[in-house]
Amino acid sequence: MDHLFYNLKETFTRIFSGRYLFAQGIAILATFIIVKSGFDYIYYLTYDQSYTQHLFFSAVIAGGIVPIVFPLWTLLYGHLFKKRKVTILGNMLAQAVALGWIISSFYKSLTGRVPPAHTLNSLIDLSREFQFGFLDGGVFWGWPSSHTTIAFAMAFTIWSVYPRHVLIKYTALIYAIYIGFGVSLSIHWLSDAVAGAIFGTVIGLAIGKSFSEKLKEHR
Repeated sequence: MDHLFYNLKETFTRIFSGRYLFAQGIAILATFIIVKSGFDYIYYLTYDQSYTQHLFFSAVIAGGIVPIVFPLWTLLYGHLFKKRKVTILGNMLAQAVALGWIISSFYKSLTGRVPPAHTLNSLIDLSREFQFGFLDGGVFWGWPSSHTTIAFAMAFTIWSVYPRHVLIKYTALIYAIYIGFGVSLSIHWLSDAVAGAIFGTVIGLAIGKSFSEKLKEHR
């Protein structure tokens, strides 16, 4: 039976075990290196108030709308036109969005990272400001980027469904990179986006693995 909760427990367990958990450790290490080296702040100053920053701000909007609209559209299309594989993809994408948001919010609730300040205070380096503890910094801002986590989770979910379809899978990846790059120029530090990309990839691959048997029936 196709539904949002298909193999959800298995997927969640997989995300926090083995190589998937190791990858999350890599995300944490990468963040530590980028923050401690000062590259987060250097990157921020490079693009702050630039034309590139304004141009890619659309990624912030797209990253909030697409995860809601696209899974719903996919599910509707699959049901209306009796496309079972598309319906399965719709459920997978919905699961990717849900897990991407839950897991990124969980990490944010523990790290409480202060976001960039695109104001006159931008000359103050806030890139190393974390508020470790439960909910000390809320769950809407900070590390990792939820926009990026969800975008990469969706992209690698699509890869698992269409591994041989070059146009579809690379379009999905380009979208995820666009979201990650865009938010790293505005509402997030670069390391937030890097970590989000790794977390999202882990989630997408884990969902693809959990749905692998079901997908084999339609290849």
